[in-house]
Amino acid sequence: MDQGNTAFILIAAALVLLMTPGLAFFYGGLVKAKSVISMMMLSFGAMGLIGVLWVLYGYAIAFPTTAAGTIQFPWTIDPAEFGLSSLLVTPEGAAYPPLAFVAFQATFAIITVALISGAIADRAKFGAWIIFAAIWATVVYFPVASWVFNFGLAEDGSFAYGGWITYGMQTWFGVGALDFAGGTAVHINAGAAALALALVLGKRVGFQKGVHVPHNPPFVLLGAGLLWFGWFGFNAGSELAADNAASLAFVNTLAAPAAALLAWLVVEKLKDGKPTSVGAASGAVAGLVAITPACAFLTPIWAIVLGLIAGAVCALAIELKFKWGFDDSLDVVGIHLVGGLIGTLYLGFFANGTGLIYSGSATQLLVQAIAAFSVLIYSFVLAYVIGWIIQKTIGFRVKNEDEIAGIDTIVHGEEGYVLADAKA
Repeated sequence: MDQGNTAFILIAAALVLLMTPGLAFFYGGLVKAKSVISMMMLSFGAMGLIGVLWVLYGYAIAFPTTAAGTIQFPWTIDPAEFGLSSLLVTPEGAAYPPLAFVAFQATFAIITVALISGAIADRAKFGAWIIFAAIWATVVYFPVASWVFNFGLAEDGSFAYGGWITYGMQTWFGVGALDFAGGTAVHINAGAAALALALVLGKRVGFQKGVHVPHNPPFVLLGAGLLWFGWFGFNAGSELAADNAASLAFVNTLAAPAAALLAWLVVEKLKDGKPTSVGAASGAVAGLVAITPACAFLTPIWAIVLGLIAGAVCALAIELKFKWGFDDSLDVVGIHLVGGLIGTLYLGFFANGTGLIYSGSATQLLVQAIAAFSVLIYSFVLAYVIGWIIQKTIGFRVKNEDEIAGIDTIVHGEEGYVLADAKA
């Protein structure tokens, strides 16, 4: 067992877990002051819920050990892995303990679910969200993670079994879809579900451009900084070894969001006349989203180009909700769905060795598109059905009067800001 790589994976897992509190600050600063606790609790609720489900059965669905030659689609489960009891002993010759990988992938499941919550800010019941998160993680995230991340290797390094997006398409097309750290499984997956929930819950009271403004931009900047910090573990850690590929992923995780931040600010300046702090934070996150699937497959120059494209396009994409009439409260669709699509499809052109400009073949672009839109459709349809059933039964959305008053005291009995003792 390589203790250095084991330590690398565990540290990366801790960094990725930090992203969820970072997301809570990022989202919390974007909502109104009377909804900040409710917004942040959606992320913390996901940490508690998905952490438990992952240990009980999530890992067993996402990473089943399968017979050689088996392609996992759409849903496979390994009963021996329930509760992780079969993973307590490290096999002889293993590079790292199985539980280190379990911990690392658990943090991916948590942040993916938490990302969705930004689309339903200011108007969602906490209990309904927890029910949705449990069902969606079980029938969407866990199997999609298996499609993308689960592959067994034969002794010669070739795929032995795994999800259809990697192993399956390599078998069918000669190349598998490239997704180093979760452009499909995390960002497209969460973005599609966010769009579905935004449609199910409907618009906030008074929804129109300029009405709902961030109450705390410093929170937004703090959250973006924590997200960026944790994202180095997210991307570089996905190599599962402290080597050259991890180093490339690390550099690209610096370069792409830096470029996206600048591109977003330029678009803001040209469009609205002023570059904003929220725009800088959003641009960085858009670049981080786009580079996630591509971080180990691009040269740093192409990573900068990707960042510039993602920052500019996502800055424009967030306006679509006003044009098309869906209330994606905190721009999960405009940043995570659009950014995830950009990063995933970009690899079809610029991936080292297999991209169109290197190989002259469009096969990589084809499999990237199949992967991206398959996950998008699967997640959107199931999220819409789950959300619709919850809304029609126990109700997903709070009353309009509670939304207007601010839902922190209604849902959680707390206030985000108590500046003076009311009894004084």
